[in-house]
Amino acid sequence: ELSALLYDHKEAFSSDKEPLWAIIFHEFDIILNIERPYPPILRRPAYPESPKSRQTLEIHIKELLDLGVIGRFGHNEQVEITTPVIVAWHNGKSRMVGDFRALDTYTFLDRYPIPTIQIDLTQISQAVFISTMDSLKRFHQNAVTPRARKYSRIIVHCGEYEYLMIPFGIKNAP
Repeated sequence: ELSALLYDHKEAFSSDKEPLWAIIFHEFDIILNIERPYPPILRRPAYPESPKSRQTLEIHIKELLDLGVIGRFGHNEQVEITTPVIVAWHNGKSRMVGDFRALDTYTFLDRYPIPTIQIDLTQISQAVFISTMDSLKRFHQNAVTPRARKYSRIIVHCGEYEYLMIPFGIKNAP
């Protein structure tokens, strides 16, 4: 019965070959605690990579471009902040992660952080039914505000891009 219901509404679900659906009621913002001109530490070069990491980064960049998670920006735009990325490996799988530590240093802390797991578990402890659904690249389904895009720019050996959806590794991300 559940399978039939899911099949009847298959257009509500994304596959790994389709653009992600953004959560439209909340855009992620980055608010810095400094003014321009920004310190040089925020304009960082790409990290050196092994041939394997270079190839893996190119695959991740293409996938994220195709899914609308990252985008290119105008060549005439002044770029003041760039963050290098690394490839993190776990159980033979790779993930592209921005090294946002320098940016995080100058980012205001979110005054309303997400609840802890303990709070969530307490809230659902009396539930009769609990259901879950996994979503494709769930982390990247919150849009980034236009202002925050210029702060979330990444740099790799094959170019510079900006996040249109929340990146991994950035302060205040859910």
